[in-house]
Amino acid sequence: MIKTVGAQLALFMDEPQMRQNLGALIKYLAFLIGVTLLYTVLFQLLMIHVEGQEHSWLAGLYWTIVTMSTLGFGDITFQTDLGRTFSIVVLMSGVVLLLVVLPFVFIRYFYAPWLEAQLRLRAPRRVPEDTEGHVIICGDDPITPGLIEQLKIHRIPYVLLDPDPESAARRFGQGQRVLCGEVDAQETYLAAHASSARLLLANLDDVTNTNIILTVRDLAPDTPIAAIASSEDAVDLMGLAGADHVLPLRKQLGEQLANRVNAGHAQTHVIGRFRDLVIAEFPVMNTPLAGKTIRETRLRDLMGLNIVGVWEHAELKPARPDLRLTEQALPVVIGSEKQMRELDELLYIYDTNWSPVIIIGGGKVGRAATRALKKKEVQVHLIERNPDLAARWQHLPDRMFVGDAANRELLEEAGIHDAPAVLLTTNDDAMNVFLAVYCRRLNEKLRIVSRITYDRNIESIRRAGADLVMSYAGLGIAALTSMARGRRMIELGEGVELFEEDLPKSLRGKTLAESEIGAKTGLTVVAVEKGDGLSAAPRASEQLTDQCRLFMIGTAEQHQAFQDRYGDR
Repeated sequence: MIKTVGAQLALFMDEPQMRQNLGALIKYLAFLIGVTLLYTVLFQLLMIHVEGQEHSWLAGLYWTIVTMSTLGFGDITFQTDLGRTFSIVVLMSGVVLLLVVLPFVFIRYFYAPWLEAQLRLRAPRRVPEDTEGHVIICGDDPITPGLIEQLKIHRIPYVLLDPDPESAARRFGQGQRVLCGEVDAQETYLAAHASSARLLLANLDDVTNTNIILTVRDLAPDTPIAAIASSEDAVDLMGLAGADHVLPLRKQLGEQLANRVNAGHAQTHVIGRFRDLVIAEFPVMNTPLAGKTIRETRLRDLMGLNIVGVWEHAELKPARPDLRLTEQALPVVIGSEKQMRELDELLYIYDTNWSPVIIIGGGKVGRAATRALKKKEVQVHLIERNPDLAARWQHLPDRMFVGDAANRELLEEAGIHDAPAVLLTTNDDAMNVFLAVYCRRLNEKLRIVSRITYDRNIESIRRAGADLVMSYAGLGIAALTSMARGRRMIELGEGVELFEEDLPKSLRGKTLAESEIGAKTGLTVVAVEKGDGLSAAPRASEQLTDQCRLFMIGTAEQHQAFQDRYGDR
């Protein structure tokens, strides 16, 4: 911490750019002094030879400064036209040099750099000594803002590394927990207390991430390190460097999208686990469950399974007993491994649709989705507009179509009218929104699964007709939040997650129905843990006792509403 103005000035002057600026300011001041002295000499000459007056040199300097600064006391004046003309010249040049140029030069070359230097000095260079159990985030990427919000919700401390002092100071002023330092320097991680962190995230490019892993592993051998890999080739390298978790998010996103399509046999898709319970989705298309209400399915009575939500039009709806399951519905169920196998045995005899699935976009996400579907023996038609990329990956799908997916003839040739599903994997949100509308118009029964890049476009693509939406950032946030909390990831869908809360005092002694958690917050209680075990999808009459623990699914906003309404103060 810099205590004195002298020390700050010394540090300020150490910067090369600051020395250059100060040199420019000194040059201007020397020019201004030269002009002032010149006017003083001319004043003396005019007063002696034209006006016939005698004044001291100090009086001449005094008149020059008073006139140039526009003070104009009037105690010394010229009486001739030549003298008055000289006064006008001195006055006008003084207005320009003293009142216009000097403030600009001073602010531009000294004051503004000084303020910037002061701002940079505000950037923290070390976390507080008692910091522990925190998450260290090595860079700012599309995942970072959402991850920070999730860490705040779950009350997990964090620190964001920023090598730019000005940017770090700005973030610090905005209330972010930031540390200024180079990401490849051991001193940075010593200052960030890496050895006592619960997780370190390397989220820059593959080369930098590998360097970070090697640097941190020497200092903090026991700290868990998670790294994001842009290419699949970097996964093994980062693992060898010492990363505990390597996330090839684009590949994982493609696989998650592929698991959400209706194709081939109807079967469950496990999306998460907690304790001894499994959370899964399954399609109802072309099964006897289509058209029935949740109560009429009798899954609770027959198998002990409970439907806790239903995905429809990219929105997770609460599982009300009278909610009717459409052909496009994707129920979310919770139960044991054995119960899931029994449901699979029931569903497997029904075929959803064996026509090829269409994937639009042959990038990393599209290729990963193609591979995942091929492993499940589902035919894939891939549409890619880039001829070079299409030629390179020609062997991957069953058929490759080269051209613009907005071309109706191309879509029809690819089988849009018979396809069970289409995956929109382009990196352009606007294009995905357009294609969702277009594909829905060509096939109303089509299941549309899309990726997005920016969260602000979620509602747009839902309105466009997408049945399920997932994003690169959302997947990364869910995975990393789960790691920070020491839990397995449960990827329910974009913006929806599983929350775990001790029963608030205000709800003790009430039944689940009396708590009105769903009505007041929108959260769905999927399980209640008591001393005698875990009750999956409890009934409305479930009694909430002192030692209860609630498991709920919903959005971060709904969870915040729960904490605001019921949280113990």
